[in-house]
Amino acid sequence: MKFLGIALLLLAGIAHAQTTYKDSMQQYINDYVSRHEVVKGDDKKQLQFFTIDETYKVKATFEYVKNAPWFALPTSSGKTKMYRQYGKLTFELNSQIQTLYVYQSQDLIQNPQYADHLFLPFTDATTGKESYETGRYIDLKIDDIKNNKVAIDFNKAYNPYCAYVSGYSCPIPPKENRLKIAIKAGEKKYRKVH
Repeated sequence: MKFLGIALLLLAGIAHAQTTYKDSMQQYINDYVSRHEVVKGDDKKQLQFFTIDETYKVKATFEYVKNAPWFALPTSSGKTKMYRQYGKLTFELNSQIQTLYVYQSQDLIQNPQYADHLFLPFTDATTGKESYETGRYIDLKIDDIKNNKVAIDFNKAYNPYCAYVSGYSCPIPPKENRLKIAIKAGEKKYRKVH
């Protein structure tokens, strides 16, 4: 009986550990919705998300891109913004090796508050169907890279402000960041038409 009690406690601990990630991600989404800077009031009900799936939290190998030149990244408004490749991320998802690049903004590195900010824009097979037409974003920091590894959590992928209202210049993910697989994680298309 003593062993049965220990086994039940272990199983309860495992079950609790399995729900912890979903619980923390649900809290993350709740905070994202409540603090949204563009979507207000009842319109927040039009924000929608894929089911939280830990499969889409991956460990990537980071490779620093040395002496990367600044380049003009097109935006939704037709203007450009200056970025450079900071590093190459390689990871496995859906039993396939995937590659994405993470970027630095020339404007943001001038601001001490955002100097360590890294930008991960991407498109995937859901783009324009279940998710926003021009792609989604993930934010990372230089400190997130440890021993040339970094966690990418696609459950935290979010839409640019252009998905909700016009008047913003939202960077369009470069060709090298267009995944052929479907990333069924993170924010979906905004339901309200603007």
